[in-house]
Amino acid sequence: MTDRDTLTTALSQEWDSLTQLVTGLDENQWRTPSPLPGWTVFDVLAHLVGIESILLGEPNPAADATITDAAHVHNEIGALNEAWIDSLRPLSGEQLLAKFTEVTDRRRKALAELTDEQWNNPSQSPVGVVPYGRFMQVRLFDCWMHELDIADALGATVEEGGPRAEIAFAELTGTLGRAVVKGAHAPDGSRITFALTGPVTRELHLVVDGRANQVDELDGPATVRVELPSGLFARLRAGRTTAAEHSDEITITGDAELGRRVADTLRFTI
Repeated sequence: MTDRDTLTTALSQEWDSLTQLVTGLDENQWRTPSPLPGWTVFDVLAHLVGIESILLGEPNPAADATITDAAHVHNEIGALNEAWIDSLRPLSGEQLLAKFTEVTDRRRKALAELTDEQWNNPSQSPVGVVPYGRFMQVRLFDCWMHELDIADALGATVEEGGPRAEIAFAELTGTLGRAVVKGAHAPDGSRITFALTGPVTRELHLVVDGRANQVDELDGPATVRVELPSGLFARLRAGRTTAAEHSDEITITGDAELGRRVADTLRFTI
């Protein structure tokens, strides 16, 4: 778990980065479709307003079936997200940004006022019941990923490396073994390396023996090595795109068939 000061600073910086990204957009830009089905740039930021509002204890808005039965809503969490977004859609983009700024300012204050005991208290989160501080690490990932969504929608360039990305990447790599075994059906004995070429640079090694375990080093040659930029890795893990759309950015060495399966089944978000 990332230490409290580092994480709260990163969250605050992430909210500032999101604010900077959407400041000055006109209404047409706000309504630009995002990489997320059914959501515009406006909707992505409205989703973040909704989640941070929930964490401040604000009541959830009601939603009728025309909203929650939408094709891109797959579960109760999705329905809750959609209810918040729909409740904010009457706002202009500028009004939504003011709401986002107001809500995140209150969240900064709330985080600063938490006792160490509260920071470590068990809390319900998208990754189960975990310490509240661990939940905030998931929040950092969510906000960081949605910054990429907005940037991609607008054709804008944002900083995809640095401390915030390093924290966010823990959410992308922790369950990588599940994708390798359940998604790609990597056979026992497989040794798999993901080489991320930047801006977040690292090598991720997995050894399959019933399940895929991450190891610091392989004990032999890799069965397959998949090399790609870290930003593409993040978007594949989050289901924002497909390997087929970026085949020219992915280099597979070794077992080409296994490498293709691995690259094609990286998605883990719902």
